[in-house]
Amino acid sequence: MQAFVYKSQRKADTYVYLAARDDFERLPPPVREQLGALRFVLEVALTPERRLARENPEQVRANLAARGFHIQFPPTLAADPMADDWGTDA
Repeated sequence: MQAFVYKSQRKADTYVYLAARDDFERLPPPVREQLGALRFVLEVALTPERRLARENPEQVRANLAARGFHIQFPPTLAADPMADDWGTDA
């Protein structure tokens, strides 16, 4: 399964996976409005062997098959160990 990945220009670290390139009509209007302009960043084959950095590829494939899109939201601060205050600032 091919996926076409777009970065939201309005919401930091938010990405949209689409089953068909530039098929923005799949996104509900309120979602499209919140995300703002989307910039194409990647075409990827979502094979069963494919691993993704922040998303479960099985869930992405399921959402693409069922809805035609998947939204990747920014990681939470609790999930990012580099966001902690390590007390190293001078």
